[in-house]
Amino acid sequence: MTNPGNHESRPETMRACVLCDVARMEVRDVARPQAGTREVLVRVASVGLCGTDIHIFAGHANYNTDAHGQPVPFNREPQILGHEISGEVVEIGSEVRDLREGDRVVIDQGLNCISTARAPVCEYCRTGDSHQCEFYREHGITGLPGGLAEYMAVPAVNCVPIQSSIGAEAAMTEPLGCIIHSSDFAARARSRYAINAVEDDGRVRAVLICGAGPAGLLFTQYLRQALGYDGRLLVSEPNPRKRALAESFGAQTIDPSSGDVIEAVRELTDGRGVEYLIEATGSGRVMALIPGLIRKQATVLLYGHGHAGTDMSLLNNVLFREPMLVASVGASGGFNADGRPAVYARALELIESGRIDVASIITHRYTRLEEVPQALGGDWRAADYVKGVVTL
Repeated sequence: MTNPGNHESRPETMRACVLCDVARMEVRDVARPQAGTREVLVRVASVGLCGTDIHIFAGHANYNTDAHGQPVPFNREPQILGHEISGEVVEIGSEVRDLREGDRVVIDQGLNCISTARAPVCEYCRTGDSHQCEFYREHGITGLPGGLAEYMAVPAVNCVPIQSSIGAEAAMTEPLGCIIHSSDFAARARSRYAINAVEDDGRVRAVLICGAGPAGLLFTQYLRQALGYDGRLLVSEPNPRKRALAESFGAQTIDPSSGDVIEAVRELTDGRGVEYLIEATGSGRVMALIPGLIRKQATVLLYGHGHAGTDMSLLNNVLFREPMLVASVGASGGFNADGRPAVYARALELIESGRIDVASIITHRYTRLEEVPQALGGDWRAADYVKGVVTL
């Protein structure tokens, strides 16, 4: 028996969704994290459910690897997913001076040289490409505990303060940040054609976004509302609800299930094809169509992931057209003077100002951790599903 006058100290606990095997997630009591000297403890308020979460849950991907680069099975090292996060600061480390308890924040889930105060800084963080940090780790993806829990402890510089009254929509900061980073990366490429170029011969006249999921819909808005692109903007998407959303954001849509997409694009571009193609589906079938969709020396942004089972010899015909192939991932993009992630700050401002509408993209809202397994296991297949967000 335990001596009632000498109680053992026990760590405080919290509830979390724990992925303990492929497609098996349980709500458990786990140890509540504590804030280090440069960290803050955040009570999670909202978490976006991402396609990456779905892939990890289904066992199609596992980014928690051992020293040899091999995935660590979930039943050996369970994971807490969730990387699109907002919350409220409830505890502050002793060295934190620029945040207070009660501050509402969005979280950059990535740990890099700047956020961990590592010296010397690696070449990627030094040049603003923190998602490629040589020492990069990521809450909710690479094994570090994510946002599908009541609390998270993260470096204070990973928290960007929310300045408005927005609620669950704040969780959309990370996915919008990925779109901003990808667009910046494409703009840095030495392409023949550019958005809003001065010279007619170098201007993008037509853009095609393949897929109107959350990413495709955010790309549509970002092109129109942030970059001021006023040329032809085409979105190919079989789902009628998603096509309607794309049209409301200023795109002209194509239903790939009702006809030949290449023929439709050629007709809508007077036979030219598009100068900028954004592949946001992760579908191998779309990859096979690219040569017929693009103009020679176009820019192709490979944003979607997961082209499983695809014979990549189909790229032969893509390469003959000499496109600028751009691949990007994450929301890196340098740091503000206070060490906070610049792209996250830009994304949050676009949401808070109302220039980017994220509320209409959120079709499914969950209020209990117990609902998450069903959301990741099946809800996302529903015809009316675009984006799910968990609010706690």
